[in-house]
Amino acid sequence: MTRHGFVIGLRSDAEAEYRQLHADAWPAVKEQLKRSNIHNYSIFLHDGMLFGYFEYGGGDLEADMRAMASDPETRRWWALTEPMQKPLPSRGEGEWWAAMDEVFHLD
Repeated sequence: MTRHGFVIGLRSDAEAEYRQLHADAWPAVKEQLKRSNIHNYSIFLHDGMLFGYFEYGGGDLEADMRAMASDPETRRWWALTEPMQKPLPSRGEGEWWAAMDEVFHLD
């Protein structure tokens, strides 16, 4: 299992809608996350910044991310949520959410 943290901005005018969408996340999107071996997934919001965290339990993260990206319901979900987000200028090449380095962990 590997842990992943990532961050992105949220447009201030989109907070209410973003919260509402995630309060009632689509079952098909949640099922695709599980099929892609994503567990213990959370998104936190503070002062216009979204922080996401998940644990990955599969054997090929890149393949599982490609499977998620090719899922029609996930793509439809992203079409709603991505316009609400503000990617950071410091994100890596090809990233939407900026990946974060883990600097401490306690089990």
